[in-house]
Amino acid sequence: MSLYTEWQDYAGAERSEEEYNEFWEAYFSQEQAVYDNLLQNNISTLEGTLAELAKKYDMDHITFIGFLDGINTSLTEAVDLDSLTEDSALNLTIDFEKLYFNMLDAKASWLFNLESWDTILTEEKRKEIKKEYNKTQTVVKDTKINRNDPCPCGSGKKFKKCCIDN
Repeated sequence: MSLYTEWQDYAGAERSEEEYNEFWEAYFSQEQAVYDNLLQNNISTLEGTLAELAKKYDMDHITFIGFLDGINTSLTEAVDLDSLTEDSALNLTIDFEKLYFNMLDAKASWLFNLESWDTILTEEKRKEIKKEYNKTQTVVKDTKINRNDPCPCGSGKKFKKCCIDN
């Protein structure tokens, strides 16, 4: 069984509501500490084996895979998580703008509100990314075609006599 599968099984295990909340609270606390360290020290590249990086950030291997699962879409080159072992050599480059956008998308306020973002992205840049994110959340409705409007297929007939009949 791969480490990633173990993480998925562990994270998705049946728990009481209290155990569930305790599990995720502990994970999010560890995750926040890693991100805070990366941002404060402007670390955009993580290099080493999975075991070394997990130890460096005070996580067990399975939890570190969970962290990689969360950051994977914010890397310049995504990692095949299923193929990772404790001895896998990693060379990960973080795209901080993408990371900030993905944190907004995940609604992870404990991460995108970290003060250490000030050392990486200016407030203006974060507002710009937030504006781009908000655009992705806006639903634009197409104009409704009424029965007596000209058919959009270009036939010249009324919609009710053309495509609505088909």
